[in-house]
Amino acid sequence: MDNTFRRGPLLLLAGRANHPLAAEIGQLLRENPDQVTIRNFSDGEIFVRIDDNARGRDVFIIQPTVAPADTIMELLLLIDAAKRASAARVTAVVPYFGYGRQDRKDQPRVAIGAKLAANLMVAAGADRMIGMDFHQHQIQAFFDIPVDHLYAAPILARYFHDKNLTDLVVVAPDVGSAKMARGFANRLDAALAIIDKRRPGPNMAEVANVVGDVDGRTCLLIDDMVDTGGTLANAVVALKERGATQVFAGATHAVLSGSAVEKLAAAPLEEFVVTNTIHIPEERCFEGLKILSVASLFATAIECVHENRSVSQLFEMAAKAESGWLTD
Repeated sequence: MDNTFRRGPLLLLAGRANHPLAAEIGQLLRENPDQVTIRNFSDGEIFVRIDDNARGRDVFIIQPTVAPADTIMELLLLIDAAKRASAARVTAVVPYFGYGRQDRKDQPRVAIGAKLAANLMVAAGADRMIGMDFHQHQIQAFFDIPVDHLYAAPILARYFHDKNLTDLVVVAPDVGSAKMARGFANRLDAALAIIDKRRPGPNMAEVANVVGDVDGRTCLLIDDMVDTGGTLANAVVALKERGATQVFAGATHAVLSGSAVEKLAAAPLEEFVVTNTIHIPEERCFEGLKILSVASLFATAIECVHENRSVSQLFEMAAKAESGWLTD
C-alpha cells in the first residue's frame, strides 16, 4: 500500500504587494494567482475572498510583507480565508520578510518584531513558510512551522560572473555582511574588503574606514537589502575617494524608502543590481538600476514542496555559490 501523503491540486494565490512577481511565478507553474478578491473598505479595512474552491487543496500564498503593515494583515487574512475554506495545507510564500531587522532586544523595552510577525503567520494558520535572504539566518527559528529559506546568491553571482569584471574586490558595506561578501568573493575569484560603518542614529550611517586594498580596482558592494540608500551611497563615495576605478553594487531586497532613489541615482555607481522580491514601480527606477527575477527559484521551490520533493537542491546551489565551488 502506498502511504505517501497526498494533497489535492495546487492553488496559487497572490496578495497585492508584488503582483508582477506572482504573475511570473504563476506563468512558470501554469497557475493563475488571481483567484482571489481583495479590496479596501472606505475606512481602510481589508476584505479578502478566495474565488475558487480551496477544499483539500495545497494552497500557496505569495505576499512580501513590505511597508505599510497592511501587507502583513492582507497575508494573515488570506491565510485565514484558506484555512476556513478547508485547505489541506497553507504555505506562506514571503519573498521579503518585513520586520526582519527587529530580531533581538538590543535596547531596553523594545519589541522583537521579527518574532511577532512569525507568530502572527503561525497563529493565522500557515503550515509552512518559504522566504528569501532573511536579514539574519536565525529568524528561521522564530517560526514554529517548517521554513524553506532560499538564497538569491546564485542569481546575483552568475550575473556578475558573466560581466567578466577584472581586478575585482568584493566589498562588505559593514561587518554584518562580511560572510555574504566572502562567499561572493570566493565565487567570483575576487579579493575581499570590509567597510567599518558607524551609525550615529537610526537610518543613519557613516564610513569610518575601509579594510582592504581598493586603489585602482573594480569594487562590488554586496548586501542583503538596501533601505534608505545612505549606507550604500556613502560607501560608494568612500571607495571612490580611496582610488576605486569602478563601483558596482548588488542586493537581494530593494526597499528604497524615503529619498533612497535620489541618493543612489546621484552616487557614482556603474550599476545597481537587485532582485524583484519587492516590486519597484517604473517611476522609482533610475539609470543604472538592473532588476533580476527570482521567479524561477520560487516556482521551483513551490513545485518541490507541492510534490513532496526535496528543496535541498536550491540550498546546495546557494551553499556552493557562497563557498566558491559552484561549477559553470
